Amino acid sequence: MRDWNLTFGDPLSLTLAADFRLTTPDYVNDHIWELELGTGEPASLSLNTTYGLRARSMRIFLRFQEAGSVVTDPKTFSVLPSLRRFYPNFITLDFSPLENLEANIEYWVPDSHSIAARLNIVNRTNATRQIKLEVCGILAPLDGQTLTPIQQQMVNILAGQTGGLVPVIFMTGGPKHGPGPHPSLLLELELGPGATRQITFSQASLDSIPASFELARHTAARPWEAERARIERTNESQTIDIRTGDTDWDAALAFSQKAALGLFMAGNDKLPQPSFVQARGIEHGFSHKGDGTDYPPSWNGQAPLESYYLANLLPGAPHIIKGLLQNFFSTQSENGSIDSRPGLNGNRSKFLAAPLLTSLAWKYYEDTHDIKFIEANFDKLIKFFSAWFSPAHDRDSDGAPEWDHVLQSCFEDNPIFDTWNPWSQGLDISLVHSPSLHAMLYREATYLIRMAEMLNRSEDLPLLHQGAEHVRTALHESWNARIGFYSYRDHETGLTSTGKVAAKRKGPGSIRPRMVFEAPTRLLIEIQTKSPAAKRPEVELGEYPIKGESELIEDHHFQWRSGGLVAVTKKIYARLGRVNIRGLDEKDKVIIKTIDTSGEDLTLALPLWAGIPDEQHAQVLLGRSLLDAERFNRPYGYPAIPLPPDPETDPVAMSVHLPWNVLIGEGLLKYGHRKEAARLMARIMNAILPNLKRNHAFAQRYHAEKGTPIGERNALQGLAPVGFFLQTLGITIYSPTRIRLEGENLYPWPVTISYKGLTILRGLNSTQVTFPNGKSVEITDSAACIVEI
Repeated sequence: MRDWNLTFGDPLSLTLAADFRLTTPDYVNDHIWELELGTGEPASLSLNTTYGLRARSMRIFLRFQEAGSVVTDPKTFSVLPSLRRFYPNFITLDFSPLENLEANIEYWVPDSHSIAARLNIVNRTNATRQIKLEVCGILAPLDGQTLTPIQQQMVNILAGQTGGLVPVIFMTGGPKHGPGPHPSLLLELELGPGATRQITFSQASLDSIPASFELARHTAARPWEAERARIERTNESQTIDIRTGDTDWDAALAFSQKAALGLFMAGNDKLPQPSFVQARGIEHGFSHKGDGTDYPPSWNGQAPLESYYLANLLPGAPHIIKGLLQNFFSTQSENGSIDSRPGLNGNRSKFLAAPLLTSLAWKYYEDTHDIKFIEANFDKLIKFFSAWFSPAHDRDSDGAPEWDHVLQSCFEDNPIFDTWNPWSQGLDISLVHSPSLHAMLYREATYLIRMAEMLNRSEDLPLLHQGAEHVRTALHESWNARIGFYSYRDHETGLTSTGKVAAKRKGPGSIRPRMVFEAPTRLLIEIQTKSPAAKRPEVELGEYPIKGESELIEDHHFQWRSGGLVAVTKKIYARLGRVNIRGLDEKDKVIIKTIDTSGEDLTLALPLWAGIPDEQHAQVLLGRSLLDAERFNRPYGYPAIPLPPDPETDPVAMSVHLPWNVLIGEGLLKYGHRKEAARLMARIMNAILPNLKRNHAFAQRYHAEKGTPIGERNALQGLAPVGFFLQTLGITIYSPTRIRLEGENLYPWPVTISYKGLTILRGLNSTQVTFPNGKSVEITDSAACIVEI
């Protein structure tokens, strides 16, 4: 295993939590810790948690004393802490708190309710030394009491109470209670020349002092060396070690794999296989209801796009991705529908999953060649694909389905469709043809066709080819030659429209706008009011001022939107002659305008990932959009929206969503633009690295122009895309004995990849492959090739 040497100023991400591969994390009562270097009061090398917001804070740290010299702040240590190894539940550091007093400490989270540490110290002088070592604890409870020195079974411990938990700190070696200034357990150590001493301390938090004490004592007594060896074997077999010419990159790619593995929870009676949460920080992990149904969205189920991205984050653990697919399949109904967000708490979104599951299954197959898995699940994937073409999702039966809800689309902040922001339009997404949906369906069809051919299922091919052709035609019709990009279109008119105000007034009454539109369009009714919940508005619209049919928009047609209410007409209007408004106050404002589907966002580039555009259109899309510095080509990755519709949209518009960036990056690779893909990877890393150095955390998203963090700390969506880096490097690992090489190393340094005994040295002009049996081969040709034994 690799020994690191990371310290202050280096990329760091030091969250610790129970590892689902080695224990069964408690999904509704999961204590998550973070190691901090030199922060807090007092500044210290400290373990921190809130027990899922059941305490304001809980800190455990060390205090060293010799001859009146007291040290807690790691920045004042004789030798600064250096991170040596890190896994989801285990971290080890070397340091010297006092001159010539070497120390190594290992932190370990064996389960969801305890944490332990083992400290080894060595006297490197020729003199006998008297060292006072304290394990200090500071609990800031929400209720209950702070840590107090007490005895349990004649053993000195620290115990407190908060949020229904009773934290207990235990220490081996027969400690005293420390004199202060903080609650502590104290050992007075006499260290002769070259002498070594090992101390273990642990913390456990259950619902009583006896229960917590027993767990803490049991944890401290576990066979540490065997447990450590098990942890290292598990991680060595499921992660890829990457050594570039830049240790910052190496660390970020390694921390991404650590963080991704740390997001998983074991399967249960609600989902058969391990599933993931989207962020696992010290504020997470506690369900007041006790069943997880009160958890926020980040802990409320696995979504298709994040599952696909996890496959990119964990190329060394394809079996985990297989489990995610099995979880999705477990929710499949008779009509083929698969839930878009099945959760360990029994959550079901009731929406059809985004069509990414066949793409994910094919990625798993490419990595493992597990043909039995494809055989066992091909019918499920076919039924899921067909479900998208049912009348419930293809409302006009034209073979080009529509999203049902913006939450399905994997970009819920889209200002055309979302209702949570005052600058958003709130258009019903089911009324438009979305290129991202059609691109996903086309790619699903492509892989299903390959599976059918592989399995000799020729009877399924006509349906698949027909579905592929329908969405391909819809995508060609969505191509907007004026801007060289794809656009949203009304699913009835087939047109893209811009929003123009047709009529407005304050309060109830009538309007006679007599407006003729350039093209038939739907109308959006926006009501601006301070009390939307109390309103029961009705709006009647007609094409002519007096006669003719009218459309009545009743109160139940309106949906809440920040700042008021919004509704969209079902009818298409060539003109607007009259508007009658009822049920509003005099101060309420009503605006009638044509819907605006002209907005651009990164999801509209997804046809590139699906292989839809021909070479000419692909070049136009790249040149006029993705590689244009005024649009998508920004310093830290592709923003969600290149041209913000309002200054207030900046955090949303300029957000770099890494899962979408990677999909578009895979599209670049599909069309042979490896240099642009590698450049995109470098820009993503330029956003990630400063945050790891400054904040010791990944961000959920990054600002495309500034690189600043946006959203939750250490969220799945902001981890460095390990698999995409390997793709841009031209390396695909199928197994330790079979790989694929393509192109040249476009990075400025050689890269060494190690996985299960396989070593790949990707030089600038050649590649050396050494297999686990010691056999080596050198490849100098840049043409795509399979290398295997």
